[in-house]
Amino acid sequence: MTQTATYQKPDEQGYYGKFGGAYIPEMLHRNVEELRTKYLEIMYEDSFQEEFNALLHDYVGRPTPLYLAQRLSALHKTNIYLKREDLNHTGAHKINNTVGQILLALRLGKKRIIAETGAGQHGVATATVCALKGIDCVVYMGEKDIERQAPNVARMKMLGATVIPATSGSKTLKDATNEAIRAWINDPLDTHYIIGSVVGPHPYPDMVARFQSVISAETRKQLKEKTGSELPTHVVACVGGGSNAAGAFYHFLEEPAVKLVAVEAAGHGVHSGFSAATTQLGKPGILHGSKSLLMQTADGQVVEPHSISAGLDYPGVGPLHAHLYDSGRGIFLSATDDESLAAAFELAKLEGIIPALESAHALAALYQLTFAPTDQVVVCLSGRGDKDLATYMKVMEEK
Repeated sequence: MTQTATYQKPDEQGYYGKFGGAYIPEMLHRNVEELRTKYLEIMYEDSFQEEFNALLHDYVGRPTPLYLAQRLSALHKTNIYLKREDLNHTGAHKINNTVGQILLALRLGKKRIIAETGAGQHGVATATVCALKGIDCVVYMGEKDIERQAPNVARMKMLGATVIPATSGSKTLKDATNEAIRAWINDPLDTHYIIGSVVGPHPYPDMVARFQSVISAETRKQLKEKTGSELPTHVVACVGGGSNAAGAFYHFLEEPAVKLVAVEAAGHGVHSGFSAATTQLGKPGILHGSKSLLMQTADGQVVEPHSISAGLDYPGVGPLHAHLYDSGRGIFLSATDDESLAAAFELAKLEGIIPALESAHALAALYQLTFAPTDQVVVCLSGRGDKDLATYMKVMEEK
């Protein structure tokens, strides 16, 4: 029976509309095929679900609160709830996915984990679960990101991971992903690659979205307790590759009444030449194993992105988000570096919460939306700002 693709689920070839698939070197075919044929069966075994949910509760600290930000709400004259992924163990949503993938890797008999990271949160989350399960961990990180995210590099090393700098290209997330894929090709049998976002060859975008869907599952339940309705009017989340947004949107994808607002990094301005606003600037192309929207030149060379936030500094977007954009189901906005910095300082002063720079993009976009006083707006606060303190300190020194 052929599976009909929905927003929640790709078709059997891993396509969401025009986007997705698995474009991989022959050397990786066995690994990816093994994952594709087994991931759903393993993920939904009772023993897997029991262990996964127990770790999310007892180790990660879920459920995370859904917090009505009263002073922020007053500013925007509506009801704004923050889904507090920043309160997870390791400080971001990334741990939801790495807990799931380490359990999957162990059930597949893998003995070594590799990962890529931009802001370092996925690297920390991967190193954390590898330490938890006593398995070797190697993290690839752009040389530029290693400099601007030093606290997370230190955390990874303290947790026992080997951090290998990517020194090619823009020395950021794209290049770290290239290096991780090369390493996987060199050791495909014993190694599992924990991809940190809803990117890569099928089944990764679907698998990561499912692990992150705990965010929206909790949101529905918590919102009903607070308001009497499971459905918000808006869900707002930042998008680089797009895993926190995929998780925050997942259980609302088939609810047309809920506006799904994805916020990309405009950098110095969408058309400044220093941007990472993929849906505005991108064209269909293939990067890191799937077909999606990609910032590229007329002859198909990847355009180097720019964002003040390392986690959004990526020239593509996951195929689910490309489909949400292409189909009109998602509203795609962008926020500049300066707008995001202003939103971060504003939240700190209004609510006593210092957000990650990535999450600050979602907060900045609130100014681009029009709300009714009765709206219920959920913003996914995907990470905390500890890792960005050096950037925040620099801004304060310049003021």
